[in-house]
Amino acid sequence: MTAETALPTDDVTFEDLLARARALVARPGRHVLGVAGTPGAGKSTLAVQIVRALAAGPVPEGCTDGWVAHVPMDGYHLADVELERIGRRDAKGAPDTFDAHGFAALLERIRTPREGEVVYAPTFERELEQPIAGAVPVQPECRLAVTEGNYLLLDGAGWERARAAMDEVWFCAVPDEERRARLVERHVRFGKTREEAVAWVASVDEPNARLVLDTAPRADLVVPVAVVPPLAG
Repeated sequence: MTAETALPTDDVTFEDLLARARALVARPGRHVLGVAGTPGAGKSTLAVQIVRALAAGPVPEGCTDGWVAHVPMDGYHLADVELERIGRRDAKGAPDTFDAHGFAALLERIRTPREGEVVYAPTFERELEQPIAGAVPVQPECRLAVTEGNYLLLDGAGWERARAAMDEVWFCAVPDEERRARLVERHVRFGKTREEAVAWVASVDEPNARLVLDTAPRADLVVPVAVVPPLAG
């Protein structure tokens, strides 16, 4: 089963997504929304656009400015020095090259904050291809954190623990040919030759994508790529 056929959500609109996200905040407490999908599916774009649109719109009742935050999973990439130590540098991006339990612990802290606490999350700097600690603050007034990553619906103790800390997980669906083309262009943009990029997509990204596609039926909602507005610039 592919992401395109996992759930009958072809008629969903971006406004529907915003309404669904706002519905989470109508409930008491702080909430976490996940956006899953294959490498190159548009997860980051969707998450960023959701957060921007929510932040620009009316502030929900009981909330204040800063009520929504974007907290990517990619900050939990293992650093290259650790990947080299464990012999997985050439598989960077596979599930075992992330700190899944660290990511789960972050979501648990976000979901159940202490009063007045700022929770700091790491980010991933693509220019360096390395994680950077303490780069993303989740302020005390946050009521909805939107996270995104490939493996939010994956089996495994760390990933299942992370899933338990999320209210919903949506899955970005994109045709395979478009997904591969996006990945090649991304790798070229960040320093690989086109030949190296094509080889990396085939040997690393594609096996990971097939693994992620198998998790699509577990999503609460499948979002077709056409629904995702492009990022300006």
